[in-house]
Amino acid sequence: MILIAIGSNQPGPWGGPKATVERAIASLDQWPLRLRCSSSLYITKPMGPQNQPDYVNAVVEVETHAPPQALLQRLHEIERRAGRFRRKRWGPRTLDLDIIDYHGLIMHSGRGLASLHLPHPGVAERSFVLEPLLEVAPDWSHPVTRATAELMLRKLNR
Repeated sequence: MILIAIGSNQPGPWGGPKATVERAIASLDQWPLRLRCSSSLYITKPMGPQNQPDYVNAVVEVETHAPPQALLQRLHEIERRAGRFRRKRWGPRTLDLDIIDYHGLIMHSGRGLASLHLPHPGVAERSFVLEPLLEVAPDWSHPVTRATAELMLRKLNR
């Protein structure tokens, strides 16, 4: 199972955040990727600085024969086409695509933009990922901690 989180809170060449997320989802169903399922769209508060617009978030499950680094490069290409410029951590963005899980693989590689940590290191602290993830993969559990998405979400909501 390959899970990708999607977020947008700034307009860009693909339109507003909702249109951008919808087009990103469509882009994740083009070779070498195949979209298996997609969550509903969620409107959420930003992580980090609160002086920015709310986000539109979703999670999708995809299939691909591409290795994780090649998938990451493909996601970065899609972000660039959507007008993404990496300026500020947790700042506003036209599109953010993060690999949450890649077949349960555990890895830490690369630096900077090419760095890839699997599973995504922040998943347990992000309700904006866990809620749509539960919709797409209700039986998913964290490859390291074995905690389910439902358990992680309950801990966050306490």
